[in-house]
Amino acid sequence: MAPPGGLTPGLQAHIDRGIVRQGPVLTWADSVGAAEGAATGGGDLTGWECSDSSFHIEDFVDVEVATVDDTPLIAESDQRTLLLHGLAFALQLSRLIYALDPPNAVRCIIAANNTNATFRFHQIRQGESWNVPDLDTYLQDKMIVLDIEPT
Repeated sequence: MAPPGGLTPGLQAHIDRGIVRQGPVLTWADSVGAAEGAATGGGDLTGWECSDSSFHIEDFVDVEVATVDDTPLIAESDQRTLLLHGLAFALQLSRLIYALDPPNAVRCIIAANNTNATFRFHQIRQGESWNVPDLDTYLQDKMIVLDIEPT
């Protein structure tokens, strides 16, 4: 399940940033997001974490992007490659999650379609979810949802 050539240096550098707990949220250690505003931003901590942790995988993985009518298009085979890199990234992130004191249950969401691929994470909270549980409802996206649940 490893991506071709392993995790790219850019993705490894992204993981090497580390994660930290800032009050009620988890964030990249060098995040510019104002974590103290997360709790006062309508109480959607899951949405805040997803927004703060989100990035485009294709920014770190060399894939062929065609342009049709000024719209970037990523071939299905390259979407799979991006998903593999996202999964490998999530497995690396799990090491950081397990190293937290105390560790938290975290959901990683990896999605790819014909224009981009994204990675994001959030803590698993009762009654909050960023994605629809039935992944078959995502008709345009290929999705991987990985729950990291330290015990």
